[in-house]
Amino acid sequence: MSAMSALAPELHRSMGLTDFEYDLILKLMGRTPTLTELGMFAVMWSEHCGYKFSRPVLSYFKQYKEAIEGEGLENAGIIDIGDGLGITMKIESHNHPSAVEPHQGAATGVGGIIRDIFTMGARPIALGNSLRFGPIEPGSQPDSVVARNQFLMKHVVEGIAHYGNCVGVPTVAGEVNFHPRYSGNPLVNAMCVGMVQLDSIATAGAGGLGNPVIYLGSATGKDGIHGATFASDALDDDNEASRPNVQIGDPFAEKLLIEATLEALQTGAIHSIQDMGAAGLTCSTIEMSSKGGVGMKVNLDLVPAREREMSAYELMLSESQERMLAVAHRGREQEVIQVFQKWGVHAVVIGEVTEGPNVEVYREGKLEASLDATWLTDHCPTYTTPVEIPAYHQEAQNFDLSAVPESGIEALPVLLSSPNIASKRWIFEQYDTQVQTQTLVLPGAGDAAVLAPRGTQKGIAFKIDGNGRQIYLDPYVGGQLAVAEAARNVACVGARPRAITDGLNYGSPKNPWVYWQFERSVKGIAEAAEALGTPVISGNVSFYNESELGEILPTPLIGMVGVLENADDRLGLAPRADAGSLWLISYDLADHAHAGLGASEYLSRIHDIESGLPVPPDLAKERDLHAFLVNCAGGGLLDAAHDIAEGGLLVCVAEMALRGNVGVEVSLESGVFSGLKRRDSRYFGEFPGWIVVAVEPIREESVRQEAARCGLTVTSIGKFDRKSVDFQVDGIRLNLEDLAHAYESAIPDHCGD
Repeated sequence: MSAMSALAPELHRSMGLTDFEYDLILKLMGRTPTLTELGMFAVMWSEHCGYKFSRPVLSYFKQYKEAIEGEGLENAGIIDIGDGLGITMKIESHNHPSAVEPHQGAATGVGGIIRDIFTMGARPIALGNSLRFGPIEPGSQPDSVVARNQFLMKHVVEGIAHYGNCVGVPTVAGEVNFHPRYSGNPLVNAMCVGMVQLDSIATAGAGGLGNPVIYLGSATGKDGIHGATFASDALDDDNEASRPNVQIGDPFAEKLLIEATLEALQTGAIHSIQDMGAAGLTCSTIEMSSKGGVGMKVNLDLVPAREREMSAYELMLSESQERMLAVAHRGREQEVIQVFQKWGVHAVVIGEVTEGPNVEVYREGKLEASLDATWLTDHCPTYTTPVEIPAYHQEAQNFDLSAVPESGIEALPVLLSSPNIASKRWIFEQYDTQVQTQTLVLPGAGDAAVLAPRGTQKGIAFKIDGNGRQIYLDPYVGGQLAVAEAARNVACVGARPRAITDGLNYGSPKNPWVYWQFERSVKGIAEAAEALGTPVISGNVSFYNESELGEILPTPLIGMVGVLENADDRLGLAPRADAGSLWLISYDLADHAHAGLGASEYLSRIHDIESGLPVPPDLAKERDLHAFLVNCAGGGLLDAAHDIAEGGLLVCVAEMALRGNVGVEVSLESGVFSGLKRRDSRYFGEFPGWIVVAVEPIREESVRQEAARCGLTVTSIGKFDRKSVDFQVDGIRLNLEDLAHAYESAIPDHCGD
């Protein structure tokens, strides 16, 4: 093998490796690496692949800790839902690529997360996404920044819609949030849910000496080289130079790859399989070998390539899309190849499994790389940063709410027009939400999506959620609230929350206050997940989300999946009956210094204040709330249910009224409200464990009995009436059409064509 030149120090730094890491590589290898080997180390030891700063903290997650100490992680987590079926789920970020080239960055994020699902033998059945952008309203920031935010939003949504719609997987759940801290560094997190027969789960661990290694999918090009390294560094103002790091997606090729892969897995001829995602061929050869405790011998001359004369370095590091690597059982490789050829997809034997532990890479007869796979997977160094509690957190603890003037009902239309609260119809109507014809609760119709998969009467609910402002001001409580909110959303459609996939987005972990945000929020998430019985079974970490405009808000996102025993029991947020009661279901909360207004959308939107602390949830009572909702849904006792979140109770009731086109009359003077001295706290406070339910008169007593059995408080807050056009609160009337205009027009007014 050819040795590195004297330019090695400068070269390894340009690849994102530190001098310490380069010295460690020399120690492991006992020699100087080749260019290809150095590139392989660089991508596998990047934060994106190696989780250098996050692994110590992720051990808070019980199942993650068991996985890294045991057999290792698969492409996605699985939950058993009965009937011999399992649900796979995973979330992945594509933040930096979307900041540079929003259409392709978002599109390839969708493609990558779909591959993580079907490489496990699961059919992708639904997509979700969580998006963060800088403000899109003129005057909120300099015109050039606002214009850029609008551009990014339009083209990210366009990219998600293009890929998901073309590949034939419905996009049914998601959320969008805006804040100045996301200007320059948008967040694009894609989630996919799949269904698999539990006796047909595919593994990524290679094995079987002499088994053929098969390249599957699209040809390899020069796009996306060092994409994993690019995702592990801060953005700068020269984003144009980063365009070669962004992959190009082809959803029609992915659709063929899905069908070919699932059919080939059914033959039994495939031993193991993995997506060529971040780090491309390097990632798949190294991780499959390491997981299986074997080696591989690969001939790059056999790899289908889009361009002539590609070097070993380029072929191993390219992140071209729609590609997989499989190990077939020896003698059965032709069965696999024939299936893929039938679908018009490349399937080429490029090597074989060896006794190991080395992965050997040849190009034009020359050995370009020979690396022990475990060096790249198990020996990546980990780091921690001494934490620093920022001054703003102390200021939030000491925030004086009494200095904030109270607002009344006049603040409601202003809140409904906030892009963080306003209808996201302009976005989700660009998505095909009903392809595969399994979607029962559509976007905007319920607190979570509900699917009715074929082969079972059960329903699958899922939601992705997060609140960067709450995490920023109180990371530990904010982490708990993120889990509680996502679980509550799933329970509000009648599903029992089962498991979590998380997307953890932060600034640079080398900054002491960022590492504090990360450690405290992950601890809050882990403890809440354990308390609610919803383990974190897969996830993703994205650091270095910062630009010349600063770092993002710390933004962990929770993808929650729940199960309904019968999909027909699903609930929406809109009252269906002609008339009935509106009740607040709640539990007793500990003292809350800032009356539900700390870290709230109300304080930010109405008073331009971001301070105070959010109210902590009672996790044991959250489980009681889940039981209440699931039991009521199963018994047909509720007409609708909606969780109180951003904007508080009046926003919650307004969303129910607008969705159902029903008039409402609300009074918030007695019961749990008597302890809230401020009117704006009653109207707009964000209290965990508060949900509004619509109940028909004939079922009122049954609902009261179920709430009492679950130890929950019922407070009558008013009534709904389909014949009315008023939105009345404490005797003050607003016109429903005016509220609808504020709610529906906010986003299209700023991003519509």
